[in-house]
Amino acid sequence: MANIGFIGLGIMGRPMAEHLITGGHTLHVSSHHKAPDAELQAKAVTVHPTPKAVAAASEIVILMLPDTPQVEEVLFGTNGVALGLSKGSIVVDMSSISPMATKEFARKIEAQGSQYLDAPVSGGEVGAKAASLTIMVGGPQEAFDKVKPLFELMGKNITLVGGNGDGQTTKVANQIIVALTIEAVAEALLFASKAGADPAKVRQALMGGFASSKILEIHGERMVKRTFNPGFRIGLHQKDLNLALQSARSIGVSLPNTATAQELFNACVAHGGKDWDHSAMVRALEIMANHQVASS
Repeated sequence: MANIGFIGLGIMGRPMAEHLITGGHTLHVSSHHKAPDAELQAKAVTVHPTPKAVAAASEIVILMLPDTPQVEEVLFGTNGVALGLSKGSIVVDMSSISPMATKEFARKIEAQGSQYLDAPVSGGEVGAKAASLTIMVGGPQEAFDKVKPLFELMGKNITLVGGNGDGQTTKVANQIIVALTIEAVAEALLFASKAGADPAKVRQALMGGFASSKILEIHGERMVKRTFNPGFRIGLHQKDLNLALQSARSIGVSLPNTATAQELFNACVAHGGKDWDHSAMVRALEIMANHQVASS
């Protein structure tokens, strides 16, 4: 059993941390960034005042934070993780952040004798609670082998993709596919509804054909039932598509449909939807069509 640092006890981080505790590990967490609630503190958790103190008490430090600036601050800011690491420690960033920044963070951590894995996840709050996350990992094989038993407590589909940054690149690719598939499902159900067909029955029929997908199954149902409480917020998906578009510019790649999906998310945010589930992208299309897929 290991001493594990865990920083970022949010919607997904908290259940992920609980799975590690259930697996028999002792968790070291920071009150500096989202302190644990009383229920979590009653378990095998030690609370420290700073990320530096968490790192000093841990063999492996896991981060689950909102975006690149937060990861950089927790790693390298005042009393950051990097200041508390011992030689041979492993930093595992499970946030979804910039692939290019990840490569730089990894170089800095490795320069002081520690190892770094970028290991973003897919599966949302549901996957975090069910310990069924997909985990996309970039970094050295040796570090991956050491951390894999922890990954297996939090997820099911765990792949070492390549070197540092490749995990984050894979996550960006994942978010492109998810956003464009949500857009396709939204267009299809909006078209069917406006044409006079029952969108629920259209979705049911499509689930048996080549158009079937998890997004048609889960988010198509959300669109029909108008249940847009977040499993994954539009604001977070916006952030991920920004990473895609910024990275694409830097390597000279055009992503026209990704840009369109981002504009639809932007329209949702303009109508107060930053915290809607990302399936609510359909609302932007509904506004343009002056028609809802289904009544509220």
